[in-house]
Amino acid sequence: MFFANPRLQYPVRVDKPNPVFARALQQAIGGVEGEIRVMMQYLFQSWGSRGPMKYRDMLLNTGTEEIGHVEMLSTAVAMNLEGAPLSFQEEASRDPIGGAVLNGMNLRHILSTGLGATPENCNGVPFNASHVYASGNLAADMYANVAAEATGRALATRLYGMTDDAGMKDMLSFLIARDTMHQQQWLAVIEELGGMEAQLPIPNSFPQSQEKSEFAYAFFVHDADGKVPEGRWTSGPSLDGKGQFEPMLSKPLGEVPQLAPARPDGGAQTEQTSTTPPAGVTNP
Repeated sequence: MFFANPRLQYPVRVDKPNPVFARALQQAIGGVEGEIRVMMQYLFQSWGSRGPMKYRDMLLNTGTEEIGHVEMLSTAVAMNLEGAPLSFQEEASRDPIGGAVLNGMNLRHILSTGLGATPENCNGVPFNASHVYASGNLAADMYANVAAEATGRALATRLYGMTDDAGMKDMLSFLIARDTMHQQQWLAVIEELGGMEAQLPIPNSFPQSQEKSEFAYAFFVHDADGKVPEGRWTSGPSLDGKGQFEPMLSKPLGEVPQLAPARPDGGAQTEQTSTTPPAGVTNP
């Protein structure tokens, strides 16, 4: 169950409304890097969590925090839209020479919401839940969460650089700080579980004796000249301490695939339903 408080998690202040910046803020709401994504990701990871309850509780608390971030950003969008032109005639009368504010806006802010936020990105694409990762594997989810927070923090810093509004910078500085904490938080779980070495490979419950071990730590080289990119991933001990990284020239190990003829009732051409080639055609 959830409880609501009418006060925002952190103050949201807009000194000078900017409807074009309101559109940019939509990316932080419903974009692939946005707060709806991490909100749903952490909540669904929590609701499906098996094992020690403290991890479920941690995810639930952080997912709930993200609901507050969506609320803050939605409020910021609405406040940036205050006083926005509602028609091309209105915009032209305000600034007959410059203007073009309306052309830079998300028109759904006018047409669909009456100057409110939408659950979509800055280009008006609705949020896609296929970007929500909740695998049921604690370590896998923690790494997915670090990536989500890293891209979210990158987005927030870009938004920070886009505006000169002191109120918006203040709000974004709070969100950037929370991204910093959350990155550390998810990595702290990996450390508590024994560190990266203990958790790799993920899932660590699958017997590695059932792997094709000769390929487990090989970096496949697809360069035509066999040039090996020198790096930590091509030589030395593997990160899990169970093998040695080595380059391996990639080569085809399988056969040329031969599929069965098409079914006569499958909508293919007659020539596809038999292995006998048409007259004048030979098989390669």
